[in-house]
Order: sequence, then C-alpha cells, then structure tokens
Amino acid sequence: MAEAVTVARPYADAVYRLAVAKNALVEWSEMLRDATDITDNENVKALIGNPIVTSQQLSELLLEIGKKQFNEDGRKFLRILAENGRVGLLPQIRYLFEQLKAQHDGVLEANIVSAFEISSNQLKKMIGALEQKFKRRVEAKVQIDSGLIGGVIVEIGDEIFDASVRGKLEAMANALKS
Repeated sequence: MAEAVTVARPYADAVYRLAVAKNALVEWSEMLRDATDITDNENVKALIGNPIVTSQQLSELLLEIGKKQFNEDGRKFLRILAENGRVGLLPQIRYLFEQLKAQHDGVLEANIVSAFEISSNQLKKMIGALEQKFKRRVEAKVQIDSGLIGGVIVEIGDEIFDASVRGKLEAMANALKS
C-alpha cells in the first residue's frame, strides 16, 4: 500500500495544482470520485493490467462509461493514467487529492477509534480540543473497536495519539521486556 501511495502522490499533486489553478477543486473531487467508482466495477477491474487490453482501449472504455462525468482535463488525465499503466492507482490518487483539498480548505480529518460508543457531547469536546491544538477545523470519523478495552486512539495525518488501555498495556509489556 505504501508503495502505491508513493507512486500515486505525483499524480495527486499534479491534479491538485491544476484544480487550484483553475479554481476547480470541487469539480476534480467529483471527477476523481466518478473515475474511482468506474474502476471499482468488477468487469473494469478485470481489464486493468490485462496485457490483452491496450492502454488506448482501456482509456476509451473508461471515457465511454463516464461520458458526461469528465471535462477535457479529466479526460486527458485518464488517458495519461492509462498510458502509464496507473489506472489502478485511482483510489490512492483520490485519497491523496482529498487530503490536499482538505488542507487547502483548512480542514483536518481525524480518525477516532473508541472502545465504546462516544456521545455527541464527548465528540464535540474532543473535536474542540483537537481544533485548539492544531489551530484548524477538524472533521472526525468515529469507529468502535472493543479490542481497545477502554479509551481512544486518534489519528490525524501522520500523528497518532494512543490513549487506549490496550496501547498502555502494550507499552508496559514492551518496557518490561527491555
């Protein structure tokens, strides 16, 4: 996965720069979503990377399926991805683009994993603390993982705050081993 993200990053950066230059971040977000949806189809997946299917055939197929969903720049981008054998990277390109877009909009995405259900009041307090720490607006996605035993893990970008019981137990076990 890390390798795919590394290869996808220059494409996402290029699309982001183009979208900013043309004031089309929302349009590009929609086009990348549509392109990813098309390539998620099982029949299309079978053609991606198939040596019998040429890059031109693949790009024509993608553009035919998404006839009205892509502007001229979007069509050029899909052709470039097909020519370079990178159509399979669309999910990673989209993910990276959305991160860049969120940064541009001043929004950080937080993934919160909790051992138990979080009340809306608790979530508001947690988001407020994160916004104060990072000086930016935070949007949170919450998941429940009873394996944490208690507490939460908060992931924002490259930073991970592990305040879970499981994390503390693992840290204690590692300390005892050393």
